[in-house]
Amino acid sequence: METQVKYMWVVMFVVSMSIAGLNGVEATHDYYGPCGKHDIEKEAQKLSPCTYAAKYWRAPVSERCCAIIEKKLSNPGCLCAILQTRTAYDAGVRPEVAVTIPKRCNIAVRPVGHKCGGFPFV
Repeated sequence: METQVKYMWVVMFVVSMSIAGLNGVEATHDYYGPCGKHDIEKEAQKLSPCTYAAKYWRAPVSERCCAIIEKKLSNPGCLCAILQTRTAYDAGVRPEVAVTIPKRCNIAVRPVGHKCGGFPFV
């Protein structure tokens, strides 16, 4: 009898862990941020060619920066989150300046009016 009780507890434990594991796999999308599975700090490092232009209103924007920004604009929420990372802050990026880069690059399709930390893309 004692063996059956131990066996039943083991079976219940395995079943509950399996259920918890399956729920975890299904619910992982809730844990991803605005950039999906990408590490947001690493994504911020990819914008290093834009650092100077994101600090100063009248700074020239490099072609490399414009190409990166144009690609990132496919997900404006991700770009906005990147502009608010610790990496961007430590680099001196000013979000109110950074949201002007798409216009300064003459990117035709940009998220005009999409707010990023209270600052609208222009």
